[in-house]
Amino acid sequence: MAEPLAPDSYGRFLADLKGRIRTAQLRASLAVNRELVLLYWQIGRDILDRQERENWGAKVIDRLAVDLKRAFPEMKGFSPRNLKYMRAFAEAWPDEAIVQQVVAQIPWGHNVRLLDLVKVPDDRIWYAKATMEHGWSRNVLILQIESGRLQRQGKAIANFDRTLPEPQSDLARDITKDPYNFDFLTLGDDAHERDLERGLLEHLRQFLLELGVGFAFVGSQHRLAVGGEEFYVDLLFYHLKLRAYVVIDLKMKSFAPEFAGKMNFYLSAVDNLLRHADDQPSIGLILCKTKDRFVAEYALRDINKPIGIAEYRLAEGLPEKLKGSLPTIEELESELAAATEKETP
Repeated sequence: MAEPLAPDSYGRFLADLKGRIRTAQLRASLAVNRELVLLYWQIGRDILDRQERENWGAKVIDRLAVDLKRAFPEMKGFSPRNLKYMRAFAEAWPDEAIVQQVVAQIPWGHNVRLLDLVKVPDDRIWYAKATMEHGWSRNVLILQIESGRLQRQGKAIANFDRTLPEPQSDLARDITKDPYNFDFLTLGDDAHERDLERGLLEHLRQFLLELGVGFAFVGSQHRLAVGGEEFYVDLLFYHLKLRAYVVIDLKMKSFAPEFAGKMNFYLSAVDNLLRHADDQPSIGLILCKTKDRFVAEYALRDINKPIGIAEYRLAEGLPEKLKGSLPTIEELESELAAATEKETP
């Protein structure tokens, strides 16, 4: 009689098998994608070559689409539009090594969006590598491009090069941006810091996407007991790559020098109360409505804790002159009810 399986042993065995199968599936899908993108590049390159050497006109693509569909009816990638993208793809990337090492590592749909939305080759490479690193979906990639992620990356005013060793300082700079794009929030002119904090927490997924990969949310209004007093930091995160706490202080006004002193105090408290022996020094990020670059740089000059200062952008509300002219919800409901009554026989 066979002995019963030990639950713990079988569970570990099954979990290990599942992990290996998923890894193999991922590798297989990546290999298929890579071969498909390389095939499309080769087709595009051949079309370009024939058009240049034999003066083939643009209509050859329409004819080619018909013939390829007839030969490979099960494949959906041979429409005239997609063949034109293959041609543009090959024209944009004449170096096969770059294709193999970078752009063939992301899906074809991502490459099409890069062709449409990014015109500078180096910028395309940056977004392709970022997609590989962060696993961006096509929609997230579009969002990052449209929000100017590359132009904002690492642009916060900071003292990291002076307060952190390499490569920690470079990585800390890479996780910041300026400005931060909070276009998923609309706040009035009379809003306070707690309103901004509440809005970011209500849209935590979008907030984390804007912060970037590696941020793990710890809490809001995190309590710090220092001496006989209590202090509360607006938002506390832990960054998995930096292996460090990140304290975020929110301001609904322009940057003022005293903000840096307050953040310096918070970081000293977090390092003393929360930081473990294996953690790196905690990092502060002050997010303001606006800032004067020279004031911010002077404020950080003699501070020995790593702090970054950046602006944020909210969704624009309706212009005041339009607000009064738009119907209220009550007015819309009243008009809808009246229209319904007229249509009822």
